[in-house]
Amino acid sequence: MKVVHPQYGVGVVEKISNVDAAIRFDNVLRTVDPQLADMAPAEAVVRVEGLTMPLKQFTEAAIESTLHRMGFENPNTVVGELGLRWQKGKMVLHPADPALQTKEIPLEVFFHKLVGVRNQLRVLEQKVNSHPTLSDGEKVEMQQYVTRCYGSLTTFNILFKNKEDQFSSKGE
Repeated sequence: MKVVHPQYGVGVVEKISNVDAAIRFDNVLRTVDPQLADMAPAEAVVRVEGLTMPLKQFTEAAIESTLHRMGFENPNTVVGELGLRWQKGKMVLHPADPALQTKEIPLEVFFHKLVGVRNQLRVLEQKVNSHPTLSDGEKVEMQQYVTRCYGSLTTFNILFKNKEDQFSSKGE
């Protein structure tokens, strides 16, 4: 947590004991008594059910949790699903007209977008299946569209390291 000290300025709390706190001010570690020093938080804080933590840390944790629930993944995590032989590879698109420039795309970038499509299809599938007003027949019809999308994407299964992460034409 960042704090403001009247004499030393902004510092980062590194250790707290029963009687003092070790705070780093401009690369100098100082031991101060928080009771005697007129210190205040240097950043907004949030209190949730008795939990006190820096607002930035709380917000980042909340956003990370929300993104995870929505099916978004950290790009670095996604690259781990890419087969080893494809890592650091590239996809090259050659236009029919040789006068036009080719386009090179790192496979990690393409794979990240592909996994994003997969994740969004999974979310769509969940929303269709749990929709409160769609009839069973309508859900089956919508599910068939999702299944056909998976089937269209099976071409890219070669890029996945693990078979269970691949697209399946049978749906997921």
